Amino acid sequence: MILKANEQRILRELGDDAVVLDVGGWAEPFWRADWVLDLMPYETRGLYGEGPDPGRERFSAETWVVRDVCDRDPWPFEDDRFDFAICSQTLEDLRDPVGVCRELQRVARAGYVEVPTRLAEQSAGVEGDWPGWSHHHWICDLQDGGIAFTFKHHVVHRPGNHLPRAFGEALPVEQRVQGFFWQGSFPYRERILFDPQALEAELRATVDAHPAPDTPRKRRLPWPTR
Repeated sequence: MILKANEQRILRELGDDAVVLDVGGWAEPFWRADWVLDLMPYETRGLYGEGPDPGRERFSAETWVVRDVCDRDPWPFEDDRFDFAICSQTLEDLRDPVGVCRELQRVARAGYVEVPTRLAEQSAGVEGDWPGWSHHHWICDLQDGGIAFTFKHHVVHRPGNHLPRAFGEALPVEQRVQGFFWQGSFPYRERILFDPQALEAELRATVDAHPAPDTPRKRRLPWPTR
């Protein structure tokens, strides 16, 4: 998916001759893309969307490249091959989002990146009884025109480190998803927090900034010590 307002902007600003790449678009490929790069094959596309629509899609089986985007080898495209690249709801799933950001900027001159918000990733109810989405590896923060990745540590499941199910279920899409446009380049990095207490303090800051007055706050357990 792409936030509707941003999808409309992309379609409005892209010329018909612009060459577009969709990175990781298998579940709901962007029909305007001329090329798609994904681990899954063309024939299985559209799991989360309305299903394939070959009459509308600009890409084809010939321009659908099956590839692990986290491979250490460069993607099979020359530098600046694309006018625009889309990477939506993918980076949070990957083992190496930093490497993917690097390749995005190598093969495209501009693009759009979309990821879940920290608020959604710390809220139960967006997928189930657990915080955020079960298969996501990273909490993504948009910073300084780019993106920072923090490992989604298991301590997010501890009482006090995430928001309750009722909060997550009521969270509107505009607070679940965030995106940014880039041109030329954008900053990206992995944030590494060695101190579990510091990580918990960061998680709890998000929870404290969004109190749920109708839901009793569970007692926070102290961090276990030896």
